[in-house]
Amino acid sequence: MTNPERPAVDLEAYFERIGWNGETRADSGTMAGLLAAHMRSVPFENLDVLLKRSIRLDLPSLHDKLVRSRRGGYCFEHGTLFAAVLERLGFEIARHTARVVLVTPREQAPRMHMFLIATLPEGRFVLDPGFGGQAPAFPVPLIDADETGGATHWLQHDGRWWTLRMRTPEKIVDCWTTTLDADNETDFVLGNHYTSTYPDSAFVNRLMLHARNDGGSVSVMNRDVTFRRGSEIRKSQVADRRELRALLSEHFGFDLPEIEHLRVPSVPEWS
Repeated sequence: MTNPERPAVDLEAYFERIGWNGETRADSGTMAGLLAAHMRSVPFENLDVLLKRSIRLDLPSLHDKLVRSRRGGYCFEHGTLFAAVLERLGFEIARHTARVVLVTPREQAPRMHMFLIATLPEGRFVLDPGFGGQAPAFPVPLIDADETGGATHWLQHDGRWWTLRMRTPEKIVDCWTTTLDADNETDFVLGNHYTSTYPDSAFVNRLMLHARNDGGSVSVMNRDVTFRRGSEIRKSQVADRRELRALLSEHFGFDLPEIEHLRVPSVPEWS
Protein backbone atom coordinates (compact mmCIF):
# COMPACT_ATOMS: atom_id res chain seq x y z
CA MET A 1 0.00 0.00 0.00
CA THR A 2 1.06 3.63 -0.40
CA ASN A 3 3.00 5.07 2.52
CA PRO A 4 1.25 8.39 3.39
CA GLU A 5 4.49 9.78 4.82
CA ARG A 6 6.23 9.66 1.43
CA PRO A 7 5.57 12.44 -1.10
CA ALA A 8 3.80 11.32 -4.24
CA VAL A 9 5.84 10.71 -7.38
CA ASP A 10 4.84 12.35 -10.68
CA LEU A 11 3.52 9.28 -12.48
CA GLU A 12 2.74 11.02 -15.77
CA ALA A 13 6.30 12.31 -16.11
CA TYR A 14 7.76 8.98 -15.02
CA PHE A 15 5.67 7.02 -17.54
CA GLU A 16 6.83 9.36 -20.30
CA ARG A 17 10.42 8.86 -19.18
CA ILE A 18 10.23 5.08 -19.49
CA GLY A 19 7.90 5.03 -22.50
CA TRP A 20 5.08 3.31 -20.62
CA ASN A 21 1.51 3.42 -21.94
CA GLY A 22 0.34 0.07 -20.59
CA GLU A 23 -1.91 -0.89 -17.70
CA THR A 24 -1.45 0.55 -14.22
CA ARG A 25 -3.26 -2.10 -12.20
CA ALA A 26 -1.38 -3.43 -9.16
CA ASP A 27 -0.84 -6.87 -10.66
CA SER A 28 2.05 -9.05 -11.82
CA GLY A 29 1.78 -8.04 -15.48
CA THR A 30 2.02 -4.33 -14.74
CA MET A 31 4.89 -4.89 -12.32
CA ALA A 32 6.93 -6.94 -14.79
CA GLY A 33 6.26 -4.48 -17.62
CA LEU A 34 7.22 -1.45 -15.57
CA LEU A 35 10.41 -3.11 -14.33
CA ALA A 36 11.52 -3.99 -17.87
CA ALA A 37 10.66 -0.52 -19.18
CA HIS A 38 12.45 1.19 -16.29
CA MET A 39 15.63 -0.83 -16.79
CA ARG A 40 15.57 -0.27 -20.54
CA SER A 41 15.18 3.51 -20.13
CA VAL A 42 17.02 4.56 -16.96
CA PRO A 43 20.73 3.67 -17.04
CA PHE A 44 23.02 2.62 -14.23
CA GLU A 45 25.77 5.20 -13.61
CA ASN A 46 27.94 6.72 -10.88
CA LEU A 47 29.00 9.94 -12.62
CA ASP A 48 27.79 12.27 -9.85
CA VAL A 49 29.89 10.37 -7.31
CA LEU A 50 33.03 10.93 -9.43
CA LEU A 51 32.01 14.57 -9.95
CA LYS A 52 31.88 14.94 -6.13
CA ARG A 53 28.17 15.70 -6.09
CA SER A 54 25.92 14.71 -3.22
CA ILE A 55 23.65 11.75 -4.01
CA ARG A 56 20.21 12.66 -2.69
CA LEU A 57 17.44 10.12 -2.15
CA ASP A 58 14.44 12.41 -1.62
CA LEU A 59 11.83 12.03 -4.36
CA PRO A 60 11.99 15.61 -5.69
CA SER A 61 15.75 15.25 -6.22
CA LEU A 62 15.38 11.80 -7.80
CA HIS A 63 12.63 13.07 -10.10
CA ASP A 64 14.79 16.00 -11.16
CA LYS A 65 17.77 13.75 -11.94
CA LEU A 66 16.37 10.46 -13.25
CA VAL A 67 13.14 11.72 -14.81
CA ARG A 68 13.42 15.37 -15.83
CA SER A 69 17.17 15.35 -16.63
CA ARG A 70 16.95 11.79 -18.06
CA ARG A 71 19.99 10.71 -16.08
CA GLY A 72 20.69 7.38 -14.40
CA GLY A 73 21.92 6.35 -10.98
CA TYR A 74 22.81 3.38 -8.82
CA CYS A 75 20.83 1.03 -6.59
CA PHE A 76 19.68 3.48 -3.91
CA GLU A 77 18.43 5.92 -6.53
CA HIS A 78 16.75 3.35 -8.77
CA GLY A 79 15.24 1.46 -5.86
CA THR A 80 13.85 4.52 -4.07
CA LEU A 81 12.22 5.93 -7.20
CA PHE A 82 10.83 2.61 -8.43
CA ALA A 83 9.41 1.75 -5.00
CA ALA A 84 7.62 5.09 -4.87
CA VAL A 85 6.10 4.51 -8.32
CA LEU A 86 4.83 1.05 -7.41
CA GLU A 87 3.43 2.22 -4.07
CA ARG A 88 1.60 5.04 -5.83
CA LEU A 89 -0.05 2.37 -8.00
CA GLY A 90 -1.13 0.37 -4.95
CA PHE A 91 1.61 -2.27 -4.70
CA GLU A 92 2.86 -3.48 -1.32
CA ILE A 93 6.62 -2.87 -1.39
CA ALA A 94 9.35 -3.62 1.16
CA ARG A 95 12.83 -2.13 0.89
CA HIS A 96 15.81 -4.28 1.83
CA THR A 97 19.61 -4.22 1.93
CA ALA A 98 21.98 -6.94 0.72
CA ARG A 99 25.67 -7.77 0.73
CA VAL A 100 27.19 -7.81 -2.76
CA VAL A 101 29.34 -10.94 -3.13
CA LEU A 102 30.43 -10.71 -6.77
CA VAL A 103 34.07 -10.26 -5.72
CA THR A 104 33.93 -10.00 -1.91
CA PRO A 105 33.20 -12.92 0.47
CA ARG A 106 29.94 -12.64 2.41
CA GLU A 107 31.83 -12.38 5.71
CA GLN A 108 33.60 -9.23 4.48
CA ALA A 109 30.88 -7.58 2.38
CA PRO A 110 28.94 -4.65 3.87
CA ARG A 111 25.18 -4.26 3.43
CA MET A 112 25.51 -1.67 0.68
CA HIS A 113 22.96 -2.77 -1.93
CA MET A 114 19.26 -1.89 -2.08
CA PHE A 115 16.57 -4.08 -3.61
CA LEU A 116 12.79 -4.38 -3.28
CA ILE A 117 10.27 -7.10 -2.50
CA ALA A 118 6.73 -6.86 -3.87
CA THR A 119 3.96 -8.90 -2.26
CA LEU A 120 1.20 -10.07 -4.61
CA PRO A 121 -1.53 -12.73 -4.32
CA GLU A 122 0.79 -15.02 -6.34
CA GLY A 123 3.60 -14.63 -3.79
CA ARG A 124 6.59 -12.41 -3.11
CA PHE A 125 8.98 -11.19 -5.80
CA VAL A 126 12.42 -9.56 -5.76
CA LEU A 127 12.78 -6.42 -7.88
CA ASP A 128 16.30 -5.11 -8.45
CA PRO A 129 16.37 -2.29 -11.03
CA GLY A 130 19.67 -0.81 -9.78
CA PHE A 131 22.18 -3.67 -9.98
CA GLY A 132 23.66 -2.64 -13.30
CA GLY A 133 24.64 -5.26 -15.85
CA GLN A 134 24.00 -8.14 -13.44
CA ALA A 135 20.42 -7.10 -12.63
CA PRO A 136 17.49 -9.39 -13.51
CA ALA A 137 15.12 -7.57 -15.88
CA PHE A 138 12.14 -9.47 -14.45
CA PRO A 139 10.60 -10.03 -11.00
CA VAL A 140 12.40 -12.98 -9.37
CA PRO A 141 10.11 -15.22 -7.27
CA LEU A 142 11.18 -15.31 -3.62
CA ILE A 143 11.38 -19.10 -3.52
CA ASP A 144 14.24 -21.51 -2.99
CA ALA A 145 15.20 -22.48 -6.55
CA ASP A 146 18.21 -23.88 -8.39
CA GLU A 147 19.95 -23.64 -11.74
CA THR A 148 17.95 -26.46 -13.34
CA GLY A 149 14.99 -24.17 -14.01
CA GLY A 150 16.66 -22.45 -16.96
CA ALA A 151 16.19 -18.86 -15.71
CA THR A 152 18.98 -16.30 -15.97
CA HIS A 153 18.46 -15.36 -12.29
CA TRP A 154 17.01 -17.16 -9.30
CA LEU A 155 17.16 -17.14 -5.51
CA GLN A 156 18.69 -19.84 -3.33
CA HIS A 157 17.88 -20.21 0.36
CA ASP A 158 20.49 -21.53 2.80
CA GLY A 159 19.77 -21.17 6.50
CA ARG A 160 19.29 -17.46 7.20
CA TRP A 161 20.57 -16.39 3.79
CA TRP A 162 18.83 -15.69 0.49
CA THR A 163 21.27 -15.38 -2.42
CA LEU A 164 20.56 -14.00 -5.88
CA ARG A 165 22.33 -16.22 -8.42
CA MET A 166 22.95 -15.49 -12.10
CA ARG A 167 23.74 -17.69 -15.06
CA THR A 168 26.49 -16.42 -17.38
CA PRO A 169 27.81 -18.15 -20.53
CA GLU A 170 30.83 -19.33 -18.52
CA LYS A 171 29.49 -20.13 -15.05
CA ILE A 172 26.95 -19.48 -12.30
CA VAL A 173 27.65 -16.38 -10.23
CA ASP A 174 26.48 -15.34 -6.77
CA CYS A 175 25.39 -11.68 -6.98
CA TRP A 176 24.26 -10.64 -3.53
CA THR A 177 22.99 -12.23 -0.34
CA THR A 178 20.58 -11.08 2.37
CA THR A 179 18.84 -12.28 5.53
CA LEU A 180 15.73 -10.19 4.71
CA ASP A 181 16.02 -8.40 8.04
CA ALA A 182 13.80 -5.35 8.39
CA ASP A 183 15.63 -2.19 7.34
CA ASN A 184 15.00 1.35 8.54
CA GLU A 185 15.07 4.30 6.17
CA THR A 186 18.27 5.49 7.81
CA ASP A 187 19.96 2.23 6.73
CA PHE A 188 19.63 3.29 3.10
CA VAL A 189 20.83 6.81 3.90
CA LEU A 190 23.88 5.31 5.61
CA GLY A 191 24.54 2.88 2.75
CA ASN A 192 24.18 5.63 0.17
CA HIS A 193 26.61 7.86 2.06
CA TYR A 194 29.19 5.07 2.39
CA THR A 195 28.87 4.08 -1.28
CA SER A 196 29.26 7.61 -2.57
CA THR A 197 31.93 8.99 -0.20
CA TYR A 198 34.04 6.28 1.46
CA PRO A 199 37.58 6.47 0.01
CA ASP A 200 37.77 2.71 -0.69
CA SER A 201 34.30 2.45 -2.24
CA ALA A 202 34.36 1.12 -5.81
CA PHE A 203 31.92 3.87 -6.79
CA VAL A 204 34.39 6.54 -5.65
CA ASN A 205 37.30 5.00 -7.56
CA ARG A 206 35.86 3.58 -10.78
CA LEU A 207 33.66 4.70 -13.63
CA MET A 208 30.74 2.25 -13.92
CA LEU A 209 28.00 2.63 -16.53
CA HIS A 210 25.39 0.29 -17.99
CA ALA A 211 22.55 0.98 -20.41
CA ARG A 212 20.10 -1.48 -21.93
CA ASN A 213 18.31 -1.17 -25.25
CA ASP A 214 15.90 -3.30 -27.24
CA GLY A 215 18.74 -5.17 -28.91
CA GLY A 216 21.30 -5.50 -26.15
CA SER A 217 23.37 -3.33 -23.83
CA VAL A 218 26.39 -1.06 -23.43
CA SER A 219 28.67 -1.30 -20.37
CA VAL A 220 31.59 0.89 -19.35
CA MET A 221 34.18 0.07 -16.69
CA ASN A 222 36.71 2.89 -16.55
CA ARG A 223 37.90 3.10 -20.18
CA ASP A 224 36.70 -0.37 -21.24
CA VAL A 225 33.46 -0.47 -23.25
CA THR A 226 31.45 -3.63 -23.98
CA PHE A 227 28.65 -3.71 -26.55
CA ARG A 228 26.33 -6.73 -26.43
CA ARG A 229 23.69 -7.63 -29.01
CA GLY A 230 22.33 -11.14 -28.67
CA SER A 231 25.32 -13.48 -28.61
CA GLU A 232 27.57 -10.88 -30.27
CA ILE A 233 30.06 -9.06 -28.02
CA ARG A 234 32.22 -6.16 -29.17
CA LYS A 235 34.82 -4.45 -26.99
CA SER A 236 36.59 -1.11 -27.33
CA GLN A 237 38.19 1.59 -25.21
CA VAL A 238 37.27 5.21 -24.63
CA ALA A 239 40.26 7.30 -25.70
CA ASP A 240 39.50 10.42 -23.66
CA ARG A 241 36.80 12.34 -21.80
CA ARG A 242 35.45 13.93 -24.98
CA GLU A 243 34.85 10.49 -26.46
CA LEU A 244 33.18 9.42 -23.23
CA ARG A 245 30.83 12.40 -23.44
CA ALA A 246 29.89 11.42 -27.00
CA LEU A 247 29.29 7.83 -25.87
CA LEU A 248 26.93 9.03 -23.15
CA SER A 249 24.97 11.13 -25.63
CA GLU A 250 24.65 8.31 -28.16
CA HIS A 251 24.01 5.31 -25.92
CA PHE A 252 22.90 6.61 -22.51
CA GLY A 253 20.52 9.34 -23.61
CA PHE A 254 21.96 12.43 -21.93
CA ASP A 255 24.72 14.99 -22.36
CA LEU A 256 26.86 16.09 -19.44
CA PRO A 257 29.41 18.82 -20.27
CA GLU A 258 31.13 18.33 -16.92
CA ILE A 259 32.39 14.97 -18.21
CA GLU A 260 35.25 16.75 -19.94
CA HIS A 261 36.66 17.52 -16.46
CA LEU A 262 35.86 14.11 -14.92
CA ARG A 263 38.39 12.63 -12.50
CA VAL A 264 38.54 8.83 -12.10
CA PRO A 265 41.14 7.71 -9.51
CA SER A 266 41.69 4.31 -11.14
CA VAL A 267 42.29 5.89 -14.56
CA PRO A 268 45.61 7.74 -14.07
CA GLU A 269 45.27 9.94 -17.14
CA TRP A 270 41.82 11.09 -15.90
CA SER A 271 42.88 11.88 -12.33
